[in-house]
Amino acid sequence: MRAASAGRADRPDAGEAPEGVGSDLFGELARMVAALSEVQGLRSFTLPYPDLAQRALDHTVMRCLDAGEAPPRSLPELWEWCQTRPSDDPLFAVPSSLVSPGTTLVHRVGRMPTRSCLEVASHGPDGGVAARARALLGDLHARSGTEESYRQCRAFLARHPVVHQQDRFAPGWNRAVWSRVKSLYGPLPEFLLVDGDFLYCPSCRLPALPRDSTVPVPGPSGTGAEVWCEGEDCPCDAPPRLIREPDQAWILQRSLRWYLVLPHRTDEAAREALERAEVAYEPLPGPLPAYRLRDTGPRIVDIQVYDRLQPALLAAHLTDNTPLADRTLVVVPDALAGRDGYRQAFTDALPALLRDRLVLTTPMDLVPDLGQPRREEKDDA
Repeated sequence: MRAASAGRADRPDAGEAPEGVGSDLFGELARMVAALSEVQGLRSFTLPYPDLAQRALDHTVMRCLDAGEAPPRSLPELWEWCQTRPSDDPLFAVPSSLVSPGTTLVHRVGRMPTRSCLEVASHGPDGGVAARARALLGDLHARSGTEESYRQCRAFLARHPVVHQQDRFAPGWNRAVWSRVKSLYGPLPEFLLVDGDFLYCPSCRLPALPRDSTVPVPGPSGTGAEVWCEGEDCPCDAPPRLIREPDQAWILQRSLRWYLVLPHRTDEAAREALERAEVAYEPLPGPLPAYRLRDTGPRIVDIQVYDRLQPALLAAHLTDNTPLADRTLVVVPDALAGRDGYRQAFTDALPALLRDRLVLTTPMDLVPDLGQPRREEKDDA
């Protein structure tokens, strides 16, 4: 994860990372955390460690020794270390223009990769977790036969991060869609179970884990417990829900939970805003939700939907995959766009030539940013 073009020839002061060295190490650790978190029994790893982990541990030890700091002595210790060492720690010195200060790779409550970790791990030529999701969706598209069939499958995945055996007997169950997507699901992993049960967030429906590894008590007393969910930003006004027969349930692969399920609510809100304002649009082919507006004259206006915590990395992704439209509105959740500095960091990370073509917006601001009258205004006219 290169943050500067070249290192200095002279040795840095203790604790000061040579230009790019600490930033690259932070990216390497993000890729390690993202990969190893899929392995059961992670915290009980014994020697010899997987090559990916051993290299990351070796590089971390070398960097710590250069900085005069005590290094982690084992992989479990390195995992704990990734909970507390943020991106702006002198060992990494990742520029704030690339990753928000204070970003850590392992969540302090869930002890699982943070969403920012997955975003950092996907930044680079190999594409990381995002590339894996795109490959899975590309294969699904090829198997679906038609664009409509593929959109049905993608919508099913976005709405069903977890499928229980009973769901298959519910009204409206689509056997044809399930037959095409079931290979993208797997058993609930043991490391996501709590006292033999599976917990999920009532807001995003993604996996949840409490800090003390016990199932929160239902009711008001249970809502104050520290609980991690994969969505990270969900409201904590309700305790997680339970699946008490985890062997009767299947979970969507994590790359798709992050890449497809997370932006789903924003996608729905954006489409609802367009439909309320009677703005005509059509879906575009591709792995993620994207739409082209109709009746825009000679200009091509597209909409793409994302849910990314790191605005500069989102801008870098869009720069590397520059949309062909004359204007593309990049829709992110309202809460994200409202964070201090989020919009400015996104704009600053774009090349000057793209700043007029790529417009960051939200479902709430989408119609005004299109320059279209709202439905209420049309009704009043």
